[in-house]
Amino acid sequence: MNHAGAGRVIGVFDSGFGGLTVLKALLQRLPGAEFAFLGDTARLPYGSKSRRTIARYASESARFLVEEQGAEFLVIACNTASALALDAIKEAVPVPVLGVIEPGASAAARESESRDVLVIATEATVASHAYAAACQARELRAVEKACPLLVPLVEEGWVDHPVTAEVVRIYLSELLEAARRVGYTPDMLMLGCTHYPLIRGVLERAISELAAPVRVGVIDSAEAIADEVVALVGPESGVAELAPSARIRCYATDSVEKFERLGSRFLGLPVGKVELVDLGG
Repeated sequence: MNHAGAGRVIGVFDSGFGGLTVLKALLQRLPGAEFAFLGDTARLPYGSKSRRTIARYASESARFLVEEQGAEFLVIACNTASALALDAIKEAVPVPVLGVIEPGASAAARESESRDVLVIATEATVASHAYAAACQARELRAVEKACPLLVPLVEEGWVDHPVTAEVVRIYLSELLEAARRVGYTPDMLMLGCTHYPLIRGVLERAISELAAPVRVGVIDSAEAIADEVVALVGPESGVAELAPSARIRCYATDSVEKFERLGSRFLGLPVGKVELVDLGG
């Protein structure tokens, strides 16, 4: 699938379109690469499915990106799939696969001085405790909190709305109180959902006020995984820089119109024509 003179093809997969924040970070760092993005919108939310079903869905999506789109490297920009199906995806395709959770935990380990971190994510991701396990493997202590209202607020476009700011303050107040109860002194907040970068400013303002005088940094897992992809695929020396419109192919299994409408908000530029694909039931 490589075009003449273009760089490698990187596949990016999400259960919806929140993973476009990961694609945005990748576009900024790999100017010569092409990207095939698949949102499995027909079968979301993954969080309500069993581990076996999530593994099947994610593996089918991975094979589509590798076998039909020529992806030479696969980025799983879905926290639920990264938490519950990463091994199954790696078995399903013959290319390198990177999930979104481990890079975020590694970034927190590099930045944290207190070795205590906060994690906000969806209910399914928190229930998996994948972030806590990844943090523990790096000698960090994590307090996790599910924030189910944030995704619908972001998708509604209320990224700078007073209601969103108040919801964020409530969630973070409860999370900081939970950390205090167990004697932790967190200095990092990990964004464990690809929707959350759109409200990063709201989150930073709230945690700065609530945690004062302690400074709490923010770890954006989209930025962290993009940095790790660059480190793994290596420099693109000699590859011409491609215009964004020539570098992206977007596919969805349902709700193409919604994808096209909301996708530009997550990506920061037009997603172009989104192609409908059928991966089965």
